[in-house]
Amino acid sequence: YGAPGGHPGHGAPGWGGGWGGPPPAAKPGVIPLRPLGVGEILDGAVSTMRTHWRTVLGISLTVAVVTQIAVILLQGFVLNDAANADVLNDPTATPGELSRALGETLLSTSAVLVISLLGTIIATALLTTVTSRAVLGKKVTTGEAWRDARPQLLRLGGLTLLLPLIAVVVMTVGILPGILLVAGGAEGAGVVLAVFGGLGGFVLTVWLVIRFSLASPALMLEKQGVRKSMGRSVKLVRGSWWRVLGIQLLAGIIAYVVASIVVIPFAVLGTALDGEGFSGLLTGGTQLGWTYLVISGVGSVIGSTITFPISAGVTVLLYIDQRIRREALDLELARAAGVQDYGGNASTATPGS
Repeated sequence: YGAPGGHPGHGAPGWGGGWGGPPPAAKPGVIPLRPLGVGEILDGAVSTMRTHWRTVLGISLTVAVVTQIAVILLQGFVLNDAANADVLNDPTATPGELSRALGETLLSTSAVLVISLLGTIIATALLTTVTSRAVLGKKVTTGEAWRDARPQLLRLGGLTLLLPLIAVVVMTVGILPGILLVAGGAEGAGVVLAVFGGLGGFVLTVWLVIRFSLASPALMLEKQGVRKSMGRSVKLVRGSWWRVLGIQLLAGIIAYVVASIVVIPFAVLGTALDGEGFSGLLTGGTQLGWTYLVISGVGSVIGSTITFPISAGVTVLLYIDQRIRREALDLELARAAGVQDYGGNASTATPGS
């Protein structure tokens, strides 16, 4: 998975009339070595989890358990979300109390997001290595994945923090002129400008997020720096923006649905067994405690264990697919996998878009 190279095309220039079609592409691992369809990318991510389940689920489960324990302990011992919620829902609360409660709530949310982000970084790094080896049909242990990914963890963390920061800056620039107009007294024009600026900022943010969406596997597999990996992602996505958006969106929806199916029953059970149960929840008087945190935490662990490999696997396979289409990476992968005489009769057929 080094720097781009190889041949800019696939297969022979033509097929004789006596052929029944091109021969199937070599498949040493979880995907065939040719441009992939959408279904093959999704199937490859699931196949990686199924074929190398010990390593994949071991990594996902360990990261999810450690992350969730940290979140539960933080929410149970340090954060006071219930009291802050009561203050925010109290119509008689003073502005000072509201400001303090809002600040503590934002701090609480930020702390949980930071912990979750750290877990996501580690899981992504390790699962990227596992998926890349699965493409070659090679097994990798958790220890080997950790040794391969560890030198890039800080860079991956920087990249993971930089992308949301770019989104925040873009959105801020979009709505700031409208806010300034509202502050200057032109409320009507300011609101309109803020709305249109926000919409424009949102569109630009989505465009940038997709352009940089392959930076993570480029950074991990090509051992690039943050800036170069972002440039590689832009190059690979160019001309395929809508396709990359569709695949990433589909993978995100699948991961969200799977996580919801797992998490929601645990959250409902935790709510029923904790505090005043459903009646207290409906009246807004229940304070969810340790029972809810533990039970919902178990659901979150199971959901993350399943969705981590799907999300990471789809991104890595999409990166590999784009390199196969643009840089004939399939030839290098075939040589690395030990496939003999590959390149002169490889299939260019792509069953999907």
